[in-house]
Amino acid sequence: MRRETTHIRSEGRKRFTIAHEFGHYILHRRIQDRFECGGDDIETGDGNERDIEAEADKFASTLLMPLDDFRKQVDGQPVNFDLLGHCAERYGVSLTAAALRWTEIAEKRAVLVASRDDHLLWSKSNQAAFKSGAYFATRKNTIELPQDALAHSNNLLDVGAQSHSTRAQAWFPREPASMPLTEMTMVAGQYDYSLTLLLMPDAEWQRPQHDDGEPEEDTFDRFIRNGQHPVR
Repeated sequence: MRRETTHIRSEGRKRFTIAHEFGHYILHRRIQDRFECGGDDIETGDGNERDIEAEADKFASTLLMPLDDFRKQVDGQPVNFDLLGHCAERYGVSLTAAALRWTEIAEKRAVLVASRDDHLLWSKSNQAAFKSGAYFATRKNTIELPQDALAHSNNLLDVGAQSHSTRAQAWFPREPASMPLTEMTMVAGQYDYSLTLLLMPDAEWQRPQHDDGEPEEDTFDRFIRNGQHPVR
């Protein structure tokens, strides 16, 4: 089950990888005795609670970035990559890991996206964003960045972070035309990809969809379909 970390240049990534593998040992050693985690498995998972990679990531995140202390670092402050960089330095983790941790506790809808060569590598939506349909099924599809995205090669600057406000429809066509979106982007150091954080206000209720695009049927719809109409 041992995983070599000598090829990983980032010290923060090494720490997270070790914590991730320790999570496998604690949580999954009775399920299987060997784990071959690829680079895309560490830190990113796929949002499926039954995915052992996501569970190992959750273990590592909780171990390295205790939630109570993490909240103290970010509560009451506007999120930006300087703040997330402070968290990354405090806990000895990568900027990516700190950003993923922040999305877990974000009060509004938040989506973190990694991209390279104008295509999405992976994305992670917090629960509020996912339930509203604001997510990308990157494991099943090749998804291009929107032309207007700050991380697009036509727009990305070589240094520093960029931020602007735009319409949510630029990223999520199903959002109302009036829905605003704050987009923040910067190159993620040694990983040769760009990180983009998308922030949106609460959504009007939308029926959740699974990655296959099929709507999730709620309990009320199921009763109606079975002829069990509510008593008035």
